[in-house]
Amino acid sequence: MRHLVTGRRLSRTAAHRKAMLRNLAQSLFEHGEVRTTLPKAKELRRFVEPLITLAKKNTLAVRRLVISRLHDRLMADPKDTDMLLDDTVVQKLFKDIAPKFADRNGGYIRVLKTSEWRIGDAGDIAIVQLVGIDKVVIPPAPKKKA
Repeated sequence: MRHLVTGRRLSRTAAHRKAMLRNLAQSLFEHGEVRTTLPKAKELRRFVEPLITLAKKNTLAVRRLVISRLHDRLMADPKDTDMLLDDTVVQKLFKDIAPKFADRNGGYIRVLKTSEWRIGDAGDIAIVQLVGIDKVVIPPAPKKKA
């Protein structure tokens, strides 16, 4: 029996599952949308929504807690493949994403099941989006004068 056992195992070890959810969450915050399998998308919702709720408080202790759960990384510039932007994923979460959800009590993530399936194993494909935020556009990096 599985009394008080929550969450999906997703055929991974605990460390691999945790790393996968961190990477999916960072990609979601960076791009505003992620395509993945349906079970991963449903599990990602359980991982991301508490992070956004914490980020709405915007204190130093909360920022450290989010960094420890998410493991911060620099964001890539989509225009230039060799450049990294100065902002990190956690900075974007606190500066851009959390203020947009300030008056919302939950339900920050939308999981849309598509009619597509993965070729190898016919896994259902889902799109995970941040609610109320259009496609996130990263402004171009300022050009340096030669």
